[in-house]
Amino acid sequence: MNRFFCALGLAVLVTGPAAAVDIQEVTSPGGIKAWLVEERSIPFTALEIRFRGGGSLDRPGKRGAINLMTAVLEEGAGELDAQGFAAARDALAASYGFDVHRDALSVSARFLTENRDEAIALLQSALTAPRFDQVALDRVRDQVLTVIRSDDTDPDTVASRRFNALAFGDHPYATPIDGTVESVSALTRDDIVTAYKDVIARDRVYVGAAGDISAEELGLLLDNLLGGLPEVGAPLPNDAEVLLAGGVTVVPFETPQSVAIFGHVGIRRDDPEFFPAFVANHIFGASGNQSRLGIEVRENRGLTYGIGAYLAGFDLAQIVVGQVASANERIAEAIEVTREEWARIAADGVTEDELEEAKAYLTGAYPLRFDSNASIARIMVGMQMDDLGLDYVNTRNGKVNAVTADDVRSVAARLYRPQDLHFVVVGQPQGIDGTN
Repeated sequence: MNRFFCALGLAVLVTGPAAAVDIQEVTSPGGIKAWLVEERSIPFTALEIRFRGGGSLDRPGKRGAINLMTAVLEEGAGELDAQGFAAARDALAASYGFDVHRDALSVSARFLTENRDEAIALLQSALTAPRFDQVALDRVRDQVLTVIRSDDTDPDTVASRRFNALAFGDHPYATPIDGTVESVSALTRDDIVTAYKDVIARDRVYVGAAGDISAEELGLLLDNLLGGLPEVGAPLPNDAEVLLAGGVTVVPFETPQSVAIFGHVGIRRDDPEFFPAFVANHIFGASGNQSRLGIEVRENRGLTYGIGAYLAGFDLAQIVVGQVASANERIAEAIEVTREEWARIAADGVTEDELEEAKAYLTGAYPLRFDSNASIARIMVGMQMDDLGLDYVNTRNGKVNAVTADDVRSVAARLYRPQDLHFVVVGQPQGIDGTN
């Protein structure tokens, strides 16, 4: 049964261009909205739910509460303790996933059509009547603390934490959503209940569904699943100001290789020049292909095994951020070459050949993202949260193809600011004096 379920989870729904995806907007009798791709050929449905706010809604002094609460949601609900809930889920061959990020708490569900009502009833109990038993809370807390302690010894995580602290000051983005050993150890069950009430609410919910379900069936499902949630959660945080200024911060760490995270303020998703910026960044910093950073820092100089940069668009802030690791005695050169490339794209833009190769890759790869009903459900929720519109799947590649070299040159001069580039270096770098 489980093998059959796993096979269904990988069912391919789109075999042609992404433009073939037919998205319907559904409104339940109770007023809950969702997006749906109906596919009746396989008796299986994937459901993706996100609550905007996520880890950013932690209350002062309670960092890590929402992360811990999310991890305990599946540890018993209603009349079922953790073991009983797991047994009921497995008996239905259903799958639930609960996760939290900076800007959203996500709930993923997969279930067979024959078990739909029972699977939704079980998920509804987790969302509306979680038990938060102390024994489960303490067990999961210990798991979280183990992760935090492990992260404290990881140079990549140390670099990311320091970079975020410098970038975002006193905003929730400045600190990790899993909290610290001290903050998580001090959390009480009451804190977890408060975190639950702050995040799980109808005023911030987004839903995507794909598979063997009609619009009418989905509408009834939404009311059964979400209709009993509180109407309003905690207020969302204000936008975060990106505080990075040009320079280098060195964090001493005993390791033969230094890790550097670098970046500065980025570009909004709704900016008219976003697509030129998106294409420019693919040419400049995309990982796993012949990007400019990869060619110059890795291939031509042999300074690293990998380097990349990307546009990080959060709900409340935007940055351009990258990462590179190199031997302590070579990290200074890697940083210098990165700065030079940052300045070169800002000054010169990209070539026509680079542009055409990038557009071919980006438009060709896009349909491959729609490879399962779970992927489609996730993509639709992301589209809703970014306010992209129902037709985005059909128009996205056209927007990429419309980008010209002049468009890229214009946005690159504005986006890439070598004088604002800040590097956080964790290790024992030679030839680098931290300026911060």
